[in-house]
Amino acid sequence: KSIVKVAANTTQLIELLEQGQVDFYLESPFPTYIINRTGTGKLLLRRWKSGMSEYRGVIFTSKENRINRLEDLRGKMIVFEDPGSTSGYFLPKLLLFEKRFRVAEKPDLSAKVSGGEIGYIFAGSEKNVVKLVREEKVAAGAISNDDYASLDETSKARLSMLAESGSVPRHLVSVRSNLPEAVIKRLKEILLSMHQDDEGQKILRQTDGTTKFDTLPGGEEAFRRKMNDLYHLRGEKK
Repeated sequence: KSIVKVAANTTQLIELLEQGQVDFYLESPFPTYIINRTGTGKLLLRRWKSGMSEYRGVIFTSKENRINRLEDLRGKMIVFEDPGSTSGYFLPKLLLFEKRFRVAEKPDLSAKVSGGEIGYIFAGSEKNVVKLVREEKVAAGAISNDDYASLDETSKARLSMLAESGSVPRHLVSVRSNLPEAVIKRLKEILLSMHQDDEGQKILRQTDGTTKFDTLPGGEEAFRRKMNDLYHLRGEKK
């Protein structure tokens, strides 16, 4: 019998892995990197979601703002999704760092933003990000490229994309580090073959629109190196 546990955050998931209450988990790249670098988990497979193996973060603005490039965001406020979002925070923020912008978190929309920086707050969801941008309460927002593509035509007509980040795996599967190798091997075999029959496809669709699982190009070491490089750009300790 399988039991599904929902962790409120990465800290709780790490605790569940350490306690042996979770054998494997599904997460986006940023939380996966944070969790697995503690030694509690290790990468197993890539998860395709809604037909996509990779995705990117996009920074966009309202056409009414008359902002045409990232440089126009200096002295203004941008809104991200939440601190645990790969495409709605991690990737777009790294994009700004890579382009030498100074980015500073602010307590709320009324906070002062100096002319040499880009201020940011969190909206809590993709819908709230779009809402704040459309209402011109912020200069720009950031969400995933697939969320942006799925916006209704009315929203798209009022928005303009400013920049797009590099791509990372859409989602990942990791296992508890001390899970027996025989169990890991069998789990891997099952996940890799699920899309090959009707029953497996049905279960995948019910799992938040999963298309299939496959091996991550380059493996865990290549993924770890890429995330380390991104963290270096972000100025955080590895």
